[in-house]
Amino acid sequence: MQVVNNTPSALKNQIDESIDKAIKRYRENYPKAKIDFSRNRVLTMETMVKLILSMQGGSLKKELYDAGLNATASAFVQQRKKIPWTVFEDTFEHFNKNCKDVKRYKGYRILAIDGTTVNMARNPKSDSFMCNDSNPKGYNQLHVNPLYDVLNKTYQYCVIQPQPRMDEVGCLSFFLAWYDFPEKTIIVADRGYESYNTFAHFLAHPNVDFLVRVKQDRSAMREIRKLPMQELDVDISFTITTTQTKADKENGYILVQTRKNEDRIYSNKTRAGRWDFPSPYPMKFRVVRVLLDTGEYETLATSLPRSFTPAEIKELYHSRWGIETAFRELKYGIGLVNLHGKQDDFVKQEIFSAMLMMNFCNRIVNEIVIKQKQENIHEYKVNMKMAMYLCRQFFCAKDADDKKLVRDISKYLEPVRPNRRDTRNVKAKSFVGFVYRVSA
Repeated sequence: MQVVNNTPSALKNQIDESIDKAIKRYRENYPKAKIDFSRNRVLTMETMVKLILSMQGGSLKKELYDAGLNATASAFVQQRKKIPWTVFEDTFEHFNKNCKDVKRYKGYRILAIDGTTVNMARNPKSDSFMCNDSNPKGYNQLHVNPLYDVLNKTYQYCVIQPQPRMDEVGCLSFFLAWYDFPEKTIIVADRGYESYNTFAHFLAHPNVDFLVRVKQDRSAMREIRKLPMQELDVDISFTITTTQTKADKENGYILVQTRKNEDRIYSNKTRAGRWDFPSPYPMKFRVVRVLLDTGEYETLATSLPRSFTPAEIKELYHSRWGIETAFRELKYGIGLVNLHGKQDDFVKQEIFSAMLMMNFCNRIVNEIVIKQKQENIHEYKVNMKMAMYLCRQFFCAKDADDKKLVRDISKYLEPVRPNRRDTRNVKAKSFVGFVYRVSA
């Protein structure tokens, strides 16, 4: 049953129900479940899941003390090893399934897709270990590939891969093949996601439209390279083939060279060679080229109907930036930069926990109405860093008060400054070591 009224208590109860469902599924499908957690201990499976959901950036000893649990860090790690990370994934998906996110654009749900890396403690035995010329000693990273609802500010689905085998295009194809999209949905993506195979997957899905920024230089798709460099809105059509017959060449078909006997799940070297459909295969989609304020052009491929104007398509693509700010809040607001384990499975547990807690917070914040004062120069919005802290405290408290939480969140506001631009200062960041954690 979906939660329509996203009150804090209702959402908190829904997390508890989602945890129960995920644990029940684990106990039904895993033979080891009859042995693991069979003894009466302080750190039960339910307690462990809730504790990992509520952990902040402190050391394990501090987290256990704050939770009021009389257990050692060693006991926590031993119990944690017994829980598959898929339990947290199931909890995350159950929670999303049972909550109602209501914001739509022209009846469409707007989902953005992108990837981000999570830095881990160095562990050469892990699948996430990699080294290169710039870092010969090596380091560990996991690549997180989520679908993010930019209007409701919630993570929906996610695939986590070892950084050495990351494959963002393959993840997008997986989402389209594996998950149902029962309502009309637009998936927005940046450059790098465009491919003939991905577009074919989109066009084959009855409820999903795509809006993808594509390359417009020499590496662009052949039919897009032919278009003049000016503002335009045209339909292009062509035929894909995997053979090189004389008839194919005479008809001007576009050849996709497929590769055989290779690992297509993870190898990003095979992205251009994927093709999952019959040959020849006719394809048609819309290309919109818009002029930016900087004087540069931006080219967008889409399957949206003409009821969406080029100006609307431009704004829809611009909304994709919401996933970038969501990554910042996930890492520095929720605290995903401060991990509590070095094994890949432990980190996956914390990634799904962080996304679930971010969804919990944003669903509460979405229901808060901020009264704007006429004398103020700017409009004001909720300070998300404080909101996340307060929501996490609410989740941990046994006798929490809904009204008090809403009042507390409403106290911490910050001005909205639209069209504010700063140069992106991209810096390489390393893992925050376990012994370098603040006591506060």
